[in-house]
Amino acid sequence: MARMWGRVVDLELPNLTFWAPTACRSTSPAGHGCPDKIEDELEMTTVCHRPEGLEQLEAQTNFTKRELQVLYRGFKNECPSGVVNEETFKQIYAQFFPHGDASMYAHYLFNAFDTAQNGSVKFEDFVMALSILLRGTVHEKLRWTFNLYDINKDGYINKEEMMDIVKAIYDMMGKYTYPVLKEDAPRQHVEVFFQKMDKNKDGVVTLDEFIESCQEDDNIMRSLQLFENVM
Repeated sequence: MARMWGRVVDLELPNLTFWAPTACRSTSPAGHGCPDKIEDELEMTTVCHRPEGLEQLEAQTNFTKRELQVLYRGFKNECPSGVVNEETFKQIYAQFFPHGDASMYAHYLFNAFDTAQNGSVKFEDFVMALSILLRGTVHEKLRWTFNLYDINKDGYINKEEMMDIVKAIYDMMGKYTYPVLKEDAPRQHVEVFFQKMDKNKDGVVTLDEFIESCQEDDNIMRSLQLFENVM
C-alpha cells in the first residue's frame, strides 16, 4: 500500500512510506502511551495492543529482524494505539486517489488485512500481508488475492463478488483515466475473467480454478496485478 507506516525505503520496499492522519493517534497524554488503568471502558477511544515478539514475526514472515524493527518503529510512531480502524484506513486511501472514490476498495482491502475480522488491523496483520505481497511466492500472492475477492469468505468467488471488487477498482481510478473507459467496462471485464476461471461452469470459482487460470493466462495475471499497483 502506497506510503505505509514509517520510512521503509531502507528496506528496499519502494513507495511504501506512509503518512497517517491524526485520527490514528492515541488520545493518551504525550509520552504516556496507553493508560495503565481504565476507569470507564465505554469512554476509551483507542485500543492498546502490544505486538508479538519480533523473533516470532521474523520466523513467520520474509522480513529480517532489523526490517521488522524499522516497520514497527514507524507503525508505532504514527499509531500509538497499535491498531488501525477501517475509517482511518479509508481516509488514507482517499488521499492517493483524489479523482475517484476509493472507499469501497479500501473497505475490501481492509477486510483482507483484518484476518481476525474484528474491525481493526494490528501490526502483525499488516506485516504478514506485506510479506506475502512483496516477497511471497506466486502461489502465496494468488491465494491472498483470492481471499480479497472472496468477500463473504465462503471459499468461493461468485460473479457478484468479482464484480464488486472490479467495480470498486474502477471507481477508485476515477473518470480521468486514459483511454477513457466505457461505463460497462467493469461488467465486460468480469464476464471475460469469470468465463475463463469457472472451468466446470458451476457458477463459482474455487481457489484451485483461480490459481490455475491466473498461471496459464498472462493477460489475467497482468489484470489481476492492478490491485497490487494501488497497494
